Amino acid sequence: MTRVTLTMQGKIAHVQLNRPEKLNAVDMEMIDEVVAVGELLSGQSDLRAVVLSGAGKAFSAGLDVASFASLAGGDAGKFILPRTHGVANRFQQFALVWQQVPVPVIAALHGPVFGAGLQLALGADIRLAHPHTRLAVMEMKWGLVPDMGGMVLMPKLMRADVMARLIYSAEPVLVEQALAWGLVTEAAEELMPRAFALAEAIAAQSPSAVRAAKRLIGKAFEAPPAEVLAAESREQVALIGKPDFHEAVAANIAGRVPRFG
Repeated sequence: MTRVTLTMQGKIAHVQLNRPEKLNAVDMEMIDEVVAVGELLSGQSDLRAVVLSGAGKAFSAGLDVASFASLAGGDAGKFILPRTHGVANRFQQFALVWQQVPVPVIAALHGPVFGAGLQLALGADIRLAHPHTRLAVMEMKWGLVPDMGGMVLMPKLMRADVMARLIYSAEPVLVEQALAWGLVTEAAEELMPRAFALAEAIAAQSPSAVRAAKRLIGKAFEAPPAEVLAAESREQVALIGKPDFHEAVAANIAGRVPRFG
């Protein structure tokens, strides 16, 4: 892989966009590599958390316009309309694959986070941002609409009027506004240390409970209340009495750090 790097720090995966000379502009090669890494991590049973970041001066400045110019003069439908990943196409899977990774994904954002880069970040469970980060839904600038999963991911985070403002104007917003609107979870001056500290804190929890919680959080935004309540009960029953549960209880009673397998 040339556009993405994957390194492991214990049971935490660090996935980094690796095109710093282009501000991590997204081309087809990057899309395919990000999807491949996400799908690889989805099958790792000992994974505890993922940190997603960008090398260099930006998380991602958005689409590499030169790489996609050929679509404008050709049959864009043959690239965009086929459902290659369940209900999604390959462009949408670029962001949605992180929802399918069974452990929490933390996006560490800095510099410009525009267009495709923002939609990728929205696929994470948690978004930390350096105070100087700028975020924008940039597609309208190019006469387009968000089409990389953003129309599924944004409604979970913000009001309809805020979403409309971001899409229609294509104007970048700063972190303070992004926090107020729900685009960003937390501002962090020391971005990468904070991202990995949070990942370590998550990794120290019961791995089976963390995975169950991610399944429940995903369902909470999509299913009717009765289905969510039933899922709560099923997940809880599946946890009680199991090894991770016993270790969490024993560690708390003894006042020690739990040791999960």
